[in-house]
Amino acid sequence: MSANAATSVRPSSPATDLALIAVFAGLISAFALAPAIPIGALGVPITLQTLAVALTGMVLGAKRGFLAVLLYLVVGFAGLPVFAGGAAGLGVFAKPSIGYLLSFPFAAALTGFLSYRVLARRRRATWAWLSGAGLVASALLVHPLGILGMALVLHLDAGKALVADLPFWPGDIVKNIAAGLVAAQVHRAFPALAARR
Repeated sequence: MSANAATSVRPSSPATDLALIAVFAGLISAFALAPAIPIGALGVPITLQTLAVALTGMVLGAKRGFLAVLLYLVVGFAGLPVFAGGAAGLGVFAKPSIGYLLSFPFAAALTGFLSYRVLARRRRATWAWLSGAGLVASALLVHPLGILGMALVLHLDAGKALVADLPFWPGDIVKNIAAGLVAAQVHRAFPALAARR
């Protein structure tokens, strides 16, 4: 094995992992503060948070992705205005979007787990497989927990909460495709990110 090949698969250091976790927590914050699109009167806007969460999982994998999103939530709950619309603090637990927020670390972890399985198999059209990983996490975690949060906070029955969630799906599909395209290029440029750890 050449020196270059050995370097490309060398596991990252704890310092590198911490830096990546912090950078991606900051990235999620930046995406969350981008202008949001309000949806009806429910108080849950369409934001770029889910794009950033999916991208975090796809790029960092399950463990680092989970920790990056968890750090983002902890910082927001501690009072820094990093949530959509500049929201912060424990008051967000009373907002209809709380289910979506709480799903994010687990969605990043599942996206990362599935994404790194894809990357290990070196499939063609990697971006599409990565996008699929993000969509699976959305379908299994983000949307169900978001629906539950809206039902609890707004006192909606399950059917009404499900209908309230439907407008988020088209944007979610587009955002996961975008995340997959970006993540595939990142892994092509930095293959050591997904090297066996």
